[in-house]
Amino acid sequence: MSPTGSGQMTAALHRFTPMVRWLLIFVTLAAPAFAQERVVNIYNWTDYIDPSVLADFTAQTGIKTRYDVFDSLETLEAKLFAGHSGYDIVLPSNEPSFSRLIRAGALATIDRTKVPNWKNLDPALMQRIESSDANNRHGAIYLWGSIGLGINPDRIRALAPDAPMDSWALLLDPVWAKRIAPCGIIMMDSAIDVIPSVLRYLGRSPDGSAPDDLAAVLKTLMAIRPYIRDFASGGALEAMATGQACLAMDYSGDVDQAGARAKEAGKGVDVEYVVPKQGSEIGFDMLAIPADAPHKEAALAFINFVLRPDVMARITDATRYPNAIPATRALVRPALLDDPNVFPTDAVMQRFFTIGPSAPAADRARTRLWSRFKAGS
Repeated sequence: MSPTGSGQMTAALHRFTPMVRWLLIFVTLAAPAFAQERVVNIYNWTDYIDPSVLADFTAQTGIKTRYDVFDSLETLEAKLFAGHSGYDIVLPSNEPSFSRLIRAGALATIDRTKVPNWKNLDPALMQRIESSDANNRHGAIYLWGSIGLGINPDRIRALAPDAPMDSWALLLDPVWAKRIAPCGIIMMDSAIDVIPSVLRYLGRSPDGSAPDDLAAVLKTLMAIRPYIRDFASGGALEAMATGQACLAMDYSGDVDQAGARAKEAGKGVDVEYVVPKQGSEIGFDMLAIPADAPHKEAALAFINFVLRPDVMARITDATRYPNAIPATRALVRPALLDDPNVFPTDAVMQRFFTIGPSAPAADRARTRLWSRFKAGS
């Protein structure tokens, strides 16, 4: 502040009582500190980080973390499309959410000069994202996985000894769904995640959006609607781990976490993940920064921290999801390296499929279909 300005401020302050003057001085001096608060606001999937990573980030950078969770892409998109979410880091899946947010201008470009650990990412995996994000300008891969079936094989066999345990028919054929229903079936609560897999099961393109494609999907889903106990994305993990459900459509890492928790509980609950023979959708969750993020510099620091091999290895250990940093292979727990659900074999990788960007009209049609399915009408 200039001397002239300082003198004018002093004269103005004399008009107030001493208490008010001290309050005005405090607010004036403290304002810059509040404006420059060092914090990063993170919006991530449920059960999708090692909490100690957040504490270490703060200890090493001085930047505090505020951490919220979501359990579906629909929830994430609603927050970001509304604008002014207040988040600095978000983790959308590459399709359709990440590409849709990019097209809408809702995500900032990444300044890679401030993310030197970008070099640790697997170029082959990052290339898979370029159909969603040309030249990888808006995000880095955090973790990735597939969508398949979580099963309790013993309980299913007790009800249906001849059930096709390696097929989407276990869930999507009403003959089997009806027989298995007494031990509990959970469906993902996400049209974005479910519809492509149903299309694949029906022998159609996972990107299909023609009226006859969606009619076939609705017919298939409505046939099993009476046998769905619950719709959940994050909640399926606990239900499977405790034996409250014996069949769930879910993310690979969530099912693997459920299996680990069930084993630790020692109550005889066995949970396994199945990549159906017809194929499973593979998806990549991206570290991205909203265009209106209030703390972009802190967000870049967080991305750089997470892309360290030692940090990302801890995240894979905790979540049981694979990452895109090859150097972590020497750091993750050996048991996870041998787990094909975490690090799929080449044979399993061949059964994975990806989906492409979708048009707004197709999104609206799929949303209407999903509402009818959930309502059962």
